[in-house]
Amino acid sequence: MKEPLVILTGPTAVGKTKLSIALAKAIGGEIISADSMQVYKYMDIGSAKIRPEQTEGVPHYLVDVLEPWEEFHVVRFQQMAREAFARIRSRGHIPILVGGTGFYIQAMVGDIDFTENEASPYRQELERLASEKGAHFLHEELRKVDQESAEAIHENNVKRVIRALEFYHLTGKKISEHNEEQRKKESPYQFAYFVLTDERSKLYARIEQRVDEMLEEGLVEEVRRLKEMGCRREMVSMQGLGYKEFLAYLDGEYSLLEAEKLLKQNTRHFAKRQLTWFRREKEVIWLDKGDYEYQEERILAAMLERLKEKGMIQ
Repeated sequence: MKEPLVILTGPTAVGKTKLSIALAKAIGGEIISADSMQVYKYMDIGSAKIRPEQTEGVPHYLVDVLEPWEEFHVVRFQQMAREAFARIRSRGHIPILVGGTGFYIQAMVGDIDFTENEASPYRQELERLASEKGAHFLHEELRKVDQESAEAIHENNVKRVIRALEFYHLTGKKISEHNEEQRKKESPYQFAYFVLTDERSKLYARIEQRVDEMLEEGLVEEVRRLKEMGCRREMVSMQGLGYKEFLAYLDGEYSLLEAEKLLKQNTRHFAKRQLTWFRREKEVIWLDKGDYEYQEERILAAMLERLKEKGMIQ
């Protein structure tokens, strides 16, 4: 019998946090965060991090555990999430993966192998080429051997371009083919994959409101403190929504109003990309809030019904 795993995801600002608490209390669940920003300490407002009083006693994992200068990537996420999963199951509880980073969710559900090889001499050579000839040159080299990966990876993401070239060099195989094979693997979990959604206009209005609330709560001051702590824009943490825009404002690149507008625009675009990602995923259960007249009790009841049908709860 496979171990149970419940996923609750959806676009940013759709209302996952409140529903996840209600779900956890209803099924005896504990929550693993699938969010690339909430894992960092001191980054509370911009990441819309759940506050201790909002958890209602439900344990949360991968929240507030890393320093902002530490790297967080899919391999580290998988390692930490598996450890949390084991702890939750040891108590006889159900793990609930909650968050909007679809890539992390896919990696966990499909148990995809993204582990890095030890740095090879060839990687050092590629890093030298990148610094001497630039990102565009390296990206064109990738295009010659793996067109699919070149389309999927932006040329500015030099680390992933190098990883794809190195993988091809070491194995003679395209990393795009390797990733496709990994995605076809059967999940080791008995899972229910819920995606909470709403009509576009309502979601966008909620995003605008959330950004306004973040500014009122002190987002600019939060970013200023991080900058004073030594956080720079090239850090993974500072590339998150809300942080990169207001770091640029503090560096004099934008006015406050321009940074605010840019954050709203970038967040809308992010929500759109999230929905596109979730539509591509397999075995997804869509929960459109409008279908339940925006009543959380009805949405929760629908989720519990599906979990019973799958034999995941009594």
